[in-house]
Amino acid sequence: MTLPIIFGCAGTVFTADERELFRRADPLGFILFARNCADPGQIRALVDDFRATVGRADAPVLIDQEGGRVQRLQPPHWRAAPPPARFGMIATQDRALGREGAALNARLIAAELADLGIDVDCVPCVDLRLPGAHHVIGDRALGEDPELVAEMGRAVAEAFLAGGVLPVVKHIPGHGRALADSHHELPVVTASAAELERTDFVPFRALADMPWAMTAHVVYTAYDDTKPATLSRRVIDRVIRGHIGFDGVLLSDDLNMKALDGDLGELAAASLAVGCDLAMHCNGDLGEMTRIVAAIKPIGPKTQARLDAGRARLGGLPIDRQVAATRLTEILAA
Repeated sequence: MTLPIIFGCAGTVFTADERELFRRADPLGFILFARNCADPGQIRALVDDFRATVGRADAPVLIDQEGGRVQRLQPPHWRAAPPPARFGMIATQDRALGREGAALNARLIAAELADLGIDVDCVPCVDLRLPGAHHVIGDRALGEDPELVAEMGRAVAEAFLAGGVLPVVKHIPGHGRALADSHHELPVVTASAAELERTDFVPFRALADMPWAMTAHVVYTAYDDTKPATLSRRVIDRVIRGHIGFDGVLLSDDLNMKALDGDLGELAAASLAVGCDLAMHCNGDLGEMTRIVAAIKPIGPKTQARLDAGRARLGGLPIDRQVAATRLTEILAA
């Protein structure tokens, strides 16, 4: 029975122990990082090996390919995509041009990923870029204005769907206001519920129909003053499923980030118990993955239905990469 977990691996090929764990545990999906990516042929072989090992040709393979600071696929084999903020800046001067550029960039990324067998990209980041906040979001954000970010985020997400790659809206319900980097410590946001609903939550609510979203390891004291969203039944029920209205696949951010404290098996089980559909563990540590496998139960029918609904939305529209790249260059130079 398939487990509701996304795992990484340590290198560019599976070790015998990794392959055996994946064969036995049947994790739903697999995520790639720069350490796993050498060249196109190697990535295709690794992706194929994962799917063959778990025995599911449609097993999701994820990556973070945002552009700018966060892109696991780098030159010379792949294009250096601009950071999302670049398109947000263009949109402040010409909304249609910024939206077109963001969509073309997303279609080009989707084409690169689809060529490798990667079918889920952890974008768009629709956190707001807010003055005084930690720079972990920074130019990963499409902008400061909630309505503009919502509009641009939709253009990106729909372009990925058209290109046959599932987008993952992140970091729900909003990381942009955090004063700390959740990779290293637990951020605490003290803004009122009214302020959050007026600003940070707006882009997520506008994209609530998207198939996947990733949680923020952030405490929102207006709703739960002790637990981050990933581990908070109140935030997931009241904010993510409630106010925002998201009913797609809810994926935890990486459980190994320093924002979370505790045994990884217990953290995985806790995130699933409070309402995440899937947990994610990225560093490829075999012992940690083994503990997680022992702590969690197979995917339930509600999560499976959400996964099926998301996959049903995938398109496969062809794109002329050269024409798209030429037009994108024109937009970036305008």
